[in-house]
Amino acid sequence: MMTRLPPSPEPVTGLPPVLPDRCTLLVLGSLPGRASIAAGRYYGHPRNHFWTLMEQVIGAPLVVLGYAGRLDRLGEHGVGLWDVIGSARRESSLDGDIRDAVANPLRPLVERLPHLRAIGCNGALSARTASRMLHGIAQPIVPLPSSSPAYTLPFAAKAQAWRALGAFILTRG
Repeated sequence: MMTRLPPSPEPVTGLPPVLPDRCTLLVLGSLPGRASIAAGRYYGHPRNHFWTLMEQVIGAPLVVLGYAGRLDRLGEHGVGLWDVIGSARRESSLDGDIRDAVANPLRPLVERLPHLRAIGCNGALSARTASRMLHGIAQPIVPLPSSSPAYTLPFAAKAQAWRALGAFILTRG
């Protein structure tokens, strides 16, 4: 008797890039999770550490703001957001479940950002994919521990690594 496999999940599509007029730092994730896609917002899972980590990077509050305010505040500091994967199939929100991934066109985007100083990669999949797709670009690619609550590195260790992005943001003054 043949065992039938469950049907493959429908592909999920990520979010469009969020880019300030003067983008000096582009933070790339892998592919938004279910909560983020359902909300239409980057890092929409309430336990994801992204917004708290970025507060430390830019030195300004984010968590207390609504989503639009968070994006505006990041934009004030030259921080853009996108993902290395544009669409894929996956059973859960875990990167390990991603199948049939279709990459976002990162190189054309990066090439049209004249003020870009660095690319931060949120998690191992993002860093591997960005390094492969953007090999040879002038800007450094900074691998970071995942902001996901599924990645159990202590928050203090995540924050220490993420603070390195502060060298690439716009500062007021």
